[in-house]
Amino acid sequence: MSKAKEDAVKRTSTTEAVKKATGNEKRSVKERMSQWFRDLKSELKKVVWPTREQTVKNTTVALALTFASAIVLWAFDSLADAGVNALIKLVG
Repeated sequence: MSKAKEDAVKRTSTTEAVKKATGNEKRSVKERMSQWFRDLKSELKKVVWPTREQTVKNTTVALALTFASAIVLWAFDSLADAGVNALIKLVG
């Protein structure tokens, strides 16, 4: 690596990133909390909320997949139980 690249890497090391202060250290807890809630409010305004129809469809899909997964797990459990019982009868 060239000398210039090595110097660039040293300048952008993580120690410089750690040294950068956000300014929150000098403010009171009340000021920081109120700023946090203002930021939260502004971020929530940017959210694209789903419509009622989208919510119903997504919930239906989630419930159907959960039900299907439960059936598959029940089937594997039943097969494993039958296999273990068959082995016990065979050995015993």
